This record gives sequence, C-alpha cells and structure tokens, in this order.
Amino acid sequence: MHKHHICAFAIAVLATVWQPSYAQPEYPSKPIRLIVPYAPGGGSDIVARIVGQKMNESLGQTVVVDNRPGAAGMLGAELAAGAAADGYTLLLADSSYTINASYFKQKRYDAQKSFVSISLIADTPYILVVHPTVAAASLKDFIALAKAQPGKINVGSAGNGSGSHLIGALFMLKAGVNLNHIPYKGSGPSTADVVAGQIQSTFATAPGAVPFIKAGRLKALVAASPKRSATLPDVPTFVELGLADIVVTNWYGIVTPAGTSNSVVQKLAGEITRVIALPEVRERLASAALEPMTPGPDVFARLIDAEVKRWAQVMKDANISAE
Repeated sequence: MHKHHICAFAIAVLATVWQPSYAQPEYPSKPIRLIVPYAPGGGSDIVARIVGQKMNESLGQTVVVDNRPGAAGMLGAELAAGAAADGYTLLLADSSYTINASYFKQKRYDAQKSFVSISLIADTPYILVVHPTVAAASLKDFIALAKAQPGKINVGSAGNGSGSHLIGALFMLKAGVNLNHIPYKGSGPSTADVVAGQIQSTFATAPGAVPFIKAGRLKALVAASPKRSATLPDVPTFVELGLADIVVTNWYGIVTPAGTSNSVVQKLAGEITRVIALPEVRERLASAALEPMTPGPDVFARLIDAEVKRWAQVMKDANISAE
C-alpha cells in the first residue's frame, strides 16, 4: 500500500512538471499590439502599418496598430512599458524616444532600461528648407545671412524637445549662428508656415518636405543624412559641406518591454528583417522618402544608448531646459 502511495505521488509530481511544456503554445498564439505613440498619418504610423501588414501574413496572427498620441510620444511609451513582457505588446520608437529621455524629467519609464530593442526599420533625413524668397542659394549663403542678422531669422520646429528643435539647436552650435526658434504643434504646421512665407526656415523630415520641394514651394539647402538621399540626390549633406557633426535622421524601430524572452526577441527581429527585404515593402518605404534599415537588437540598442547621451549633451551645450 505504501508503494502504491509513492507511485501515485511520483506520477502526480511528473504530471505537474510536464504540464507546462504542453500548455505553452508556440509564439505568437494571439494578436500582437503595436503601439504607435502618435496620431494616424505621420511617419511612425506609416512605418508601423507597412511593416505590420506584412508581419500579419507570415506570423499567422494580426498585428494591431494602436495609435496612442500625446506628450511627444511619452503616453504611448508609458503604456507599452507597463505591459506584460511576453512579446504581445510592441512600441514603435523614433528619435524623439531618445530625446525625451533627457528633455522630460517626469516619466514612468527609462528609455534604456524599460525596453529591449528588437530592430530598426527605416530612417529619413532632416532637411533644412527655406522659403523661395530667402536670399540663400546654399548653406554657405544661409549661414552668412544668419550671421549678418543675428536672432532675426526664424526657424520653426515641431515643438519644444522635438527632433527638429534639437537639430536646429545643434546647427546653431556648430555653425555659430543665432536663429529665432519658433515651436509649433507638429512638423506639418511648421513646414506649412515656411511654405506660406510666415517664417523663413525649418528642419523638416523628408516625407513632409519632398512634395513642396519638388513643387518649387520650398528650397532645400542641406540634408542631415550621412549620405545624399535617393529621394533628393541634388541636395548636399552637412558632411559634404564641412559640418560632419550634423548627421541627424529620424529613425524608426521596434522595442518591447524589458524581460521579454530572447527567443521571442530574435524571432521578431528575424521577421522584421525578412519583411523589410521584400521588394514591395522597400518600394513603399521609398515612396514615403524612408530609407530601409535592418540592424538587429544589439546594433539598435547601441544606437539608443548613443542617441540618449548625444541629445543630453546637446541640451546642455545649447542651454535647453528640460520640461
């Protein structure tokens, strides 16, 4: 009788040990939420929908794009940071994600510790554009004009703490000029006011600026990309013109809550790499003036660390106060 009890106990223990392996379905077994911390229609939303749609097809699960705009992307990031670390909540991060790390002191997540990087997707350069009536045919002309009129030339941005604000501050530091910064509630309104001649200049991202440049309603002086953009091959870079420190692109990538298993991270990274290699995806990204990128988790994590440090230093050098 005693032996029967021991056998029964052993069987019960083995059953509890074996059960989890049968109970855990292969990832993914349910829809995946991809949080975009901005309103529909912007660059982040475009990237999320292009990539998410193709991931649906191969993962066998729906990737649901969830737009959660507010506080320069912080509301969506906070929502994602509080989600379970199971691979079913992803965040579409962009360059503002690393700027916010220093600019905003009151936030409920840490850009370097609360998430694990999965993969970059694409980037697009910032372009210094001016109204066609501005008497500058080149960057050299614009710098000379700005030095002759310190504080008189307006430069718009997508808002305090935005990427366009910080690249403007970096440009002023490196070029030794003083422009009058005017923050807007988004890059669209800032670019529109340059088109309308209300302000002289802004640092715009390519997707928003290219249509106006090609229509002759904006004049592109220089791009902040490491090499010339395929979309604007005639526009020189800061690097070419002797300001090598001004390489600033608005990048887009996907992160997920820290603690997510490495197997899930690697599966997602591999899937994103596969999707971005598809000709139709590359074509759609290019049509939106976006350059495809596929560095995996390690490279992306190093980029985030470097960007956080870089923007903290720019804010310190330019005496930009955190909110």
